[in-house]
Amino acid sequence: MRLRTSLTAGFLAAAALATTPVLMSYANAEAPHKAEHTAKAKAAEFSDDFDGAAGSAVDKSKWQLETGDNESNHERQYYTSGTDNAALDGDGNLVITAKKENPGNNDCWYGKCEYTSARLNTASTFKTTYGHAETRMKMSEGKGMWPAFWMLGDDIGSAGWPACGEIDVMENVGNEPDTVHGTIHGPGYSGGEGIGKGYTLPDGKKFADDFHTFAVDWSPEKITWSVDGNEYQTRTPADLGGDKWVFDHPFYMILNLAVGGDWPGDPDGNTKFPQKLVVDYVKVTGGN
Repeated sequence: MRLRTSLTAGFLAAAALATTPVLMSYANAEAPHKAEHTAKAKAAEFSDDFDGAAGSAVDKSKWQLETGDNESNHERQYYTSGTDNAALDGDGNLVITAKKENPGNNDCWYGKCEYTSARLNTASTFKTTYGHAETRMKMSEGKGMWPAFWMLGDDIGSAGWPACGEIDVMENVGNEPDTVHGTIHGPGYSGGEGIGKGYTLPDGKKFADDFHTFAVDWSPEKITWSVDGNEYQTRTPADLGGDKWVFDHPFYMILNLAVGGDWPGDPDGNTKFPQKLVVDYVKVTGGN
């Protein structure tokens, strides 16, 4: 996400997507697809199909919820814990919901918060060096919405961002409903100078209309991005113009739905709330 910093449950956890934050603390999948994914789960180093009763919380052995606002990207939401903004739907999906509300009367960098949402990470539960990281999700839509699936180097607490490295598997800004972006950030190529590319659906289709699969294949000195199995970019140290390649150590995963920010801009009168990011699964295979 560009320049994003995050503290979670007592320790510094995150910092950036093509535009990233500073936090203060830490439609259904088709049945055949779900069955196929479950059959392969035993081989995965990380796998979450988000099965569980409607309204229940995510598996805390796999995910932790971050709380707070994000001044770095000038986002408008306050990330909450509990199930108000992140819960299972009973049909094998995690639903991250952004709402136009402030029931906790929380303060944000701009004054009283106007929105709530959720951000989850695996900083204390799962990290990987290399591998195939994949999610299947259905996007939110509307100006100011900013869903993302991304990864941060686990040395962010000591190295800082962007030296820790960041891999944006997928991010979407609401004013580009047919396009997602994959980006890497590191020393000398971060924030608006991150190195990446967009992928656009054909025929005016929107990512909010249906589920799509987003993945990276990460190996030593090579990262390849794909959407629905279609590879659309590969990055290697040769793309960095002499800057340091920092994607050779453990990273953890982050899922979030931001509201507003320097890149997507703020919601306008046409953005309807609540907005939902629906996640069918997250898995990592082949990592170290």
